[in-house]
Amino acid sequence: MPADRLATDHADAADRRDAAIDRADADRPDAAAVRHQAASSARSCSEVTPSAARGGPISLALARVARLHRIAAGRFLKAAGLYPGQELVMMYLWDSGPVRQSELIKALEVDPSTVTKMLQRLEHGGYVRRSPDPADRRAVLVEATPGSCELHNAVASAWTDLEEHTLAGLGPEERAELAALLGKVEDGLCGLAQDCPAGGAEAAEECAPQEECPASPESTPSARSTSAAEL
Repeated sequence: MPADRLATDHADAADRRDAAIDRADADRPDAAAVRHQAASSARSCSEVTPSAARGGPISLALARVARLHRIAAGRFLKAAGLYPGQELVMMYLWDSGPVRQSELIKALEVDPSTVTKMLQRLEHGGYVRRSPDPADRRAVLVEATPGSCELHNAVASAWTDLEEHTLAGLGPEERAELAALLGKVEDGLCGLAQDCPAGGAEAAEECAPQEECPASPESTPSARSTSAAEL
């Protein structure tokens, strides 16, 4: 084959290869485009309403917010060594004093087996104590231990941070309005529930909390190291 023909063939092959590379680069999105597409997909996932939920958009929003709130609560409570739900058990025991386990289950409106497992873990941690009820040996009394006071401060700090993280985008008036609206929603849902606990100021007046654990410096807003911004 003549040298000039060979050179021409090599040049044509190189041109075809370069053209193929250019087409591939044109079809391949850059990193910024990929990130934008991913962000758009994430937003669309949260904005799309399932067909079966189109009749209840607010209910769907509440379900999504409740899920995210529980995830955030888990992150704040992790520092205290608790899982979401365990702090509610302790809150009830701190304020009510010794109660029967059956009363605790009714107050929390949680499956009995779930409460039993939570109490076992809390008892293992030294935060609660269970003992036979002197008035009825078949019943079990549950109470917070004196050693749980440090946990009380940690939970109080976690819930303060959770509140600030949850409502970070709302002003004082919006927070008050949201609390009022959620209270109305809760009252409406209570009409469908059995043995719905009383809420609002009336319930607060009826409750006679036990003596609170003394607050430690770490639980005050100025001394807490954990902040909503760390999430």
